[in-house]
Amino acid sequence: MPLPNRWLTSLLVTYGGEALIVDCGDGAQIALKAHGSHPKDIGYILITHLHADHVAGLPGILLSISNAGRTEPVQLYGPSGLRALVRGLSILLPDLAFPLEIIEWTDKEHRVQAMGLEITAFGVDHRVPCYGYSFHLPRRPAFDVEKALALGVDRTYWRILQRGESVCVDGRRILPEQVLGAPRKGLRWVYTTDTRPTTSILLNALGADLFVCEGMYGDEDKVDKAREHKHMTFGEAVALAKAAQVKALWLTHFSPSMPNPEEYEPALVEAFPAAKVGVDGMSCTLRYDS
Repeated sequence: MPLPNRWLTSLLVTYGGEALIVDCGDGAQIALKAHGSHPKDIGYILITHLHADHVAGLPGILLSISNAGRTEPVQLYGPSGLRALVRGLSILLPDLAFPLEIIEWTDKEHRVQAMGLEITAFGVDHRVPCYGYSFHLPRRPAFDVEKALALGVDRTYWRILQRGESVCVDGRRILPEQVLGAPRKGLRWVYTTDTRPTTSILLNALGADLFVCEGMYGDEDKVDKAREHKHMTFGEAVALAKAAQVKALWLTHFSPSMPNPEEYEPALVEAFPAAKVGVDGMSCTLRYDS
């Protein structure tokens, strides 16, 4: 439920001049505007599950994208039932300026590529079909200047080789692997909400640079309630983060019975120093290791 200082669930990811969002709870378009992001850049919308607090803002987001002048297609991903949901909303969305492509998840795991990102949708454990999302931004190997010079490759070809394309030099075909170094670690972040702890979360979050996870209840004596409603406590989220050895943990999706979740942050940080209690508008820029 929304509170005076808290909108409903939505995550914005931007890269290379493009954007995607995960979930769009009621009022998401207002939070997006407050963040200063342009709706026209959004080409992908990923839905975790079809509960209202994660999809009630879908008409507003789609209309905002349309009113911003986007004419390129928008791809909408989510569990079975998403097409029926959009059909039900069609009376509110009669004249979108862009084609809307709907893709439904049916299996336990799906992989897609978007915006240069490798995205994995993986099943989690909620009262309805629900997915978490793992994002991977690969990093190209470093260009080895000494190898290129030794092979007599002119500087004008370096960028082409670094893109992974071969070139022809004095009748010789030079392959990228001849002038590129060892593979380098990319960036990875994971988003999951409305679920009990699962092996699928652990496996997808291993070594993640950022793990955004639900923390429905701050008090560990609410664990029975968490099990009943298929949610997590702060302690359970921390246990997952520790087991997955993530670099940073952000908790979100708090119960409305917990209006001041930041009160739990000292104990949270003591348990996992790289943890934060999420607030509206929280953001960060992930960067490659040097």
